[in-house]
Amino acid sequence: MSTTEKVVETPHGPGRLVVQRARTASATLLLSHGAGVGIDTRDLEALAADLPRQGITVARFEQPWRVAGRKVATPPPTLDAGLRAAAAALGSRHPLVVGGRSAGARSAARCAADLGAHGCLALAFPLHPPGKPEKSRLAELEGAGVPTLVVQGERDTMGRPEEFPDPLPDQVHLAVVPGADHGFKVPKRGDLTEDDAMALLVEATLEWLVREVLPD
Repeated sequence: MSTTEKVVETPHGPGRLVVQRARTASATLLLSHGAGVGIDTRDLEALAADLPRQGITVARFEQPWRVAGRKVATPPPTLDAGLRAAAAALGSRHPLVVGGRSAGARSAARCAADLGAHGCLALAFPLHPPGKPEKSRLAELEGAGVPTLVVQGERDTMGRPEEFPDPLPDQVHLAVVPGADHGFKVPKRGDLTEDDAMALLVEATLEWLVREVLPD
């Protein structure tokens, strides 16, 4: 596995692309971060550390607002523009999967079809704002148009697993991290350790990629 970094010019300023390349890649997973964090969250780092060993190149895109040192994300259309610029800069020869956590997951769902992605990975998808379940964002998942995996914490205040419809929309799959919150943090005295939770997240992602996305 090798790691490279590059500046990505976007319509809203420079972003940053950090790529962990698999030696023999079968797919590329492009991930962006949430609205109040960067690309160093536990979930994105776990995927970047583990998936390249399984033949999946992982590229993490840091949005321009974060590169510029701001604390609050810019509006959703700017995030989509950044993700599209990152995909163009990546220029992957392998099947592309787009994803991200929270706001990044929403952006990936909105952009997946336009980018010709083979799949969408939605980590901690913010199904609704905290305490406002009536303001559902389910339509974004339904509109992705590609196989989509939602990995959700059991205690996520922006969408607990039972708040997702049953049955799920076509092509949408749900994996649950027991005890985890929106940041996939688990209780210290819970059944899972943080390492266990991240191993579960990585395993669910890899199984989905093999089953739903990668060519035979």
